[in-house]
Amino acid sequence: MSKQVKKAVLAYSGGLDTSIILKWLIEEYGCEVVAFSADLGQGEELDGIPKKAKDTGASSCHILDLREEFTRDFVFPMFRANAIYEGRYFLGTSIARPLISKAQMEIAAKEGADAVSHGATGKGNDQVRFELAYYHFDPSVTVIAPWREWDLNSRTALEDYARKHGIPVPTSKKFPWSSDRNLLHISFEGDILEDPWAEAPEEMYVLTV
Repeated sequence: MSKQVKKAVLAYSGGLDTSIILKWLIEEYGCEVVAFSADLGQGEELDGIPKKAKDTGASSCHILDLREEFTRDFVFPMFRANAIYEGRYFLGTSIARPLISKAQMEIAAKEGADAVSHGATGKGNDQVRFELAYYHFDPSVTVIAPWREWDLNSRTALEDYARKHGIPVPTSKKFPWSSDRNLLHISFEGDILEDPWAEAPEEMYVLTV
């Protein structure tokens, strides 16, 4: 910790990582934590988010409906630009990050928070997408990136932390991977997908016909 924090707004999905981050922020920084979730078309995945956040220690939880703005200002312009990665990925996760960050900063201003936090790991570019957007709206904001600070460096360590702190995180042996869903797409990571030669399980094809 390099700076004292009084209140932080966390980009919260209710999944394993952000549930643990919520509790970790309270313990490590001794600050109030406000949870924020963006409705980008996840549907039932948002059910129970406010209760779960508050049960884990959040002082409040905001869910903003960003579906129209996401479609109008991000998805359609991207389609018009024919933006596609390596001929097959439509950037569904990437294109949503700036909007999530923008809304998160709006909540931070409304709440009078002096810090924001996200659950992006160091494996991809999400941490950059989040943080450049944060600094665009407020160059002085404190950004807390737990994956660059803590020693919970494995799924087992995360689950042990959750059990130790009574965090209500469902863990499934049947579907041991994480997902990111919005109106545009759904993506998965973890477990078998770490092997590029492995075929994706049939259960992942939830948006195909």
